[in-house]
Amino acid sequence: MAPSLIPRKAGDRVKTDRRDAITLARLLRSGDLRSIYVPGVEDEALRDLSRGRDAALQDLERSKRRLTSFLLRQDLRYTGRANWNAAHLRGLSEVVCPTPPQQIVFQEYVRAVTEQQERLQRLEHELHEAVQGGRLYPVVEAIQALRGVELMGAVILLTELGDITRFDSPRQLMSYLGLTPSEYSSGERRRQGGITKAGNSHARRALGEGAWAYRYPAKISRHLQLRQEALPAEVRAIAWRAQVRLCRRYRQLTARGKHVNQVVVAIAREMAAFAWAIARLVPRAS
Repeated sequence: MAPSLIPRKAGDRVKTDRRDAITLARLLRSGDLRSIYVPGVEDEALRDLSRGRDAALQDLERSKRRLTSFLLRQDLRYTGRANWNAAHLRGLSEVVCPTPPQQIVFQEYVRAVTEQQERLQRLEHELHEAVQGGRLYPVVEAIQALRGVELMGAVILLTELGDITRFDSPRQLMSYLGLTPSEYSSGERRRQGGITKAGNSHARRALGEGAWAYRYPAKISRHLQLRQEALPAEVRAIAWRAQVRLCRRYRQLTARGKHVNQVVVAIAREMAAFAWAIARLVPRAS
């Protein structure tokens, strides 16, 4: 049970094991206790590895911003088209700063970016190897049938949520993710606000990033086709229905004048429902 959700009487200053046991028994009989999901050792290890990869990605972005800001202060601009790949790093190797101390700082920034890239690659490789041998891999493969959900997005979603079929309905999953609108209504007045953000922020961010893919017309790209080749026809059918609906939904909400962030949240909310439907078609591993 969730300790933070146990109802407590205001002003009750007496706590004993006997009183706690009686209170818990009464609350359990009345249905006022809410159960929580306890991940297994393997699932928790994958979640830690996924969060370590996320931390490495954030550190890499910070290192890139520091290097970019330093170059802008020195009015040194990269004129190539590439961004942070081998060609870009080769271009940075030709940069000469005005003074030796600034050159040292520049070289340290470049080295930090390179080290963070190598760290991210190591963690992604280990995460991929761990997922392939785990019980979540069939669901990870199936959810990648959705547009905007690639390997890392599917891994983040499942390592943070575990068995998403434990939710009785898609609405329950949406509420858990904090993607449902808040509400403060009374009487005849109904007032809704922004999303509650009451759930797992890692999974919510992964869905939000994937939702941007639906701003383009529905299409089965070559990359998406390769991900769907080995999947059952039922999974591919759900993924196509999701793409047709969500691309149309994106256009409709944009035409109504909704802010792009609101549109993306609405798409992410429905993506969670389609992911739940696909996961239910995959046989559960013990």
